[in-house]
Amino acid sequence: MLKIEVMPTYNLKINGKSHTVNADEDTPLLWVLRDQLDLVGTKFGCGIGQCGACTIHVDGHATRSCLTQISEAETMEITTIEGLSKTGEHPVQQAWKTIDVPQCGYCQSGQIMTAAAFLKSNTNPSNEAIRTAMNGNICRCASYNSIEDAVKLASEQINNPQKA
Repeated sequence: MLKIEVMPTYNLKINGKSHTVNADEDTPLLWVLRDQLDLVGTKFGCGIGQCGACTIHVDGHATRSCLTQISEAETMEITTIEGLSKTGEHPVQQAWKTIDVPQCGYCQSGQIMTAAAFLKSNTNPSNEAIRTAMNGNICRCASYNSIEDAVKLASEQINNPQKA
């Protein structure tokens, strides 16, 4: 007798919208975002949570989507780079443009998502605090000084929005 396995169904809230997906319970959220929902701004880097390219926000906290199983995600509020702002007006995104941070650009969505989550809890960080917060994100082009400058500029824009 042929046994047909049915994949579980999950209801997810991503970027303020409800999505229903079918996936094995241990499927990384990263693959659901990219392959099923076409949210490809979140990048695959290492697959073991070490590089930060796949960083998203889960309940407002920077989280590696390659380490988050779909079975864990059903009750979470998920934000990807596509949902950070509709038109790129988030202070971190604006600072990234002003400083001209991207070189190859591959790590940038993860860097931006990490910085945005960090600046929610520390709106006036020191350079050392920025380096510590961004430490888990690898940039293959070594744009670390520009990234630090952009996070600092974003914090200034958050604290003084009239100057933005």
